[in-house]
This record gives sequence, structure tokens and C-alpha cells, in this order.
Amino acid sequence: MPSRLSIIVVEKDRDRALQIVDSLNASGDYDIAVIAEESGLARRIAQRNPDVVLIDITNPSRDSLEELALASGPTERPVAMFVDRSDDALTKAAIEAGVSAYVVDGMRADRIKPILDAAITRFHMFHRMRTELHATKQALEERKTLDRAKGILMKARGLSEDQAYALLRKTAMDQGKKMIDVAQSLVTAAGLLS
Repeated sequence: MPSRLSIIVVEKDRDRALQIVDSLNASGDYDIAVIAEESGLARRIAQRNPDVVLIDITNPSRDSLEELALASGPTERPVAMFVDRSDDALTKAAIEAGVSAYVVDGMRADRIKPILDAAITRFHMFHRMRTELHATKQALEERKTLDRAKGILMKARGLSEDQAYALLRKTAMDQGKKMIDVAQSLVTAAGLLS
């Protein structure tokens, strides 16, 4: 995160928005913008591309909560949502939508900074986990492709597994390609021929 966070506050009520901005300014040096209207929220947030989004909503419905959460880009940035009251279904919907911090009992000035810090930390933790999961899934898919390619070579040429692997590696080196690309080409070609 940059040294000076840009924060968008989503709040319909002007007085509450001013109170939130004052609380944020009292706790640090932030670039703060307020959005009062929920229509076109995703577009306006995307235009400003903030580091963090704070949403204050008095009486959330499941639909409005999910719409607000998704519009604020919870997979792209930390989102803290403050609600005056909630239930288990609303809490679950917010968390499933990717909200980094879901705070019931509204927004209080003395809680903004610690909640903001917690939302940022939680977002980064989940971002790392998503990145690691993606890398693991990709590695598994590549392994499956390599195994299929080795199997094709073993069957077609009567090679051992080690010989098939060596042939894939040599071909990749000769062609200046990655081994996975050569394996994928072989699997694709074999699929066309069968």
C-alpha cells in the first residue's frame, strides 16, 4: 500500500459522511473522496481506483449489501463495511462477497483506524492465499499435462517414463520453448489424431 492511502467513503447521509471524513483525517493523512449515490458505484470506484473502500449502510438488505460489496471491488482492494444491524445471513453474504471487515453497530470515530488497519491486513492475507492457490492449481494442471504427454510418448514410441521425460525436455530445449508448451502441443496433437 502507498504511504498516503486513498479512501472512498460510500455514505448517503451528508452529516455522517462528514463525521467519517473528520474521523479519518484525525487518524491519519488520507486522500478521501465521498460517494453519496449508489448508482454507478462500480464505475466511479473504478475511475478513482482507491486503495480502500469504506461503506456505511444503516439498514442493509442482502441484495443491497452484495451489490455494494461487489461494486467496491473486494478482490481488488480492502473493503470495510459498517452496518447498524445485521443477522447471520447478511454477515455471511458480506464475507462471501469478499468484504475484508464487516462491522455491526455502525461506525464510531474511535474504531475507524483499527478497523481500517485490520481490513487492509486481512485483504493482503486473503490476496496472498488466492495467489498461492492459483499458482498451485496451475502447477497441478501443468503436471497433469506433462504426465499425459509422457504417457503419449511412452505408448507411441515404447519409451520408459524417464526416456519420455528426457525427450520432452530435449525437444523443449531444441525449440527454445518451455517444456509445458511442448507437452501441451503434443497432448493437443494427440487429441486431434485420436
